[in-house]
Amino acid sequence: MKSLKDTGTKPRKSKDGLRLRGMFRIHIVEDGRVVGDSGWVPNTVVNLGKRDYLCTPLAGGTAKAVSRMALGTGGAPAAADTSLAGELSHSANGTRNRITVNTSQIGSTAIEFQGTFASSFSFATTTANISNIMVINDTTAAGTIFAGNTFTLDFMGALAA
Repeated sequence: MKSLKDTGTKPRKSKDGLRLRGMFRIHIVEDGRVVGDSGWVPNTVVNLGKRDYLCTPLAGGTAKAVSRMALGTGGAPAAADTSLAGELSHSANGTRNRITVNTSQIGSTAIEFQGTFASSFSFATTTANISNIMVINDTTAAGTIFAGNTFTLDFMGALAA
């Protein structure tokens, strides 16, 4: 049996290479009007997210599915995090404010997760400067983060006026 090198044939680079990337966008809506828009921001798909959501099912295992979204006050999620740094909790009972996401398939190569954090849903007893976001598979304190990242609040200047 000859190797590719022996036959003089060079391996071809696929034009349809698999590339994984994520993006997020945050809108601040007041009285039905968008008053803040982060624009599209690159998202980080963490190592455990790649493994548990994408690779495991290809190897015949049970895949995890994104079911929740959360906001926090910390930094970007690390590869093995099971919760978001500074994840916001409900002020009345200390439970996590992980909201249910709506999932939409976009064409054959993309998926979109949407969620709404209503102002009537009490996050904390004091003002919080939100700075990170994630999508995860669980409602409890643990779980496996699929993707998340940090953002700045510069786009919220309209709220301060």
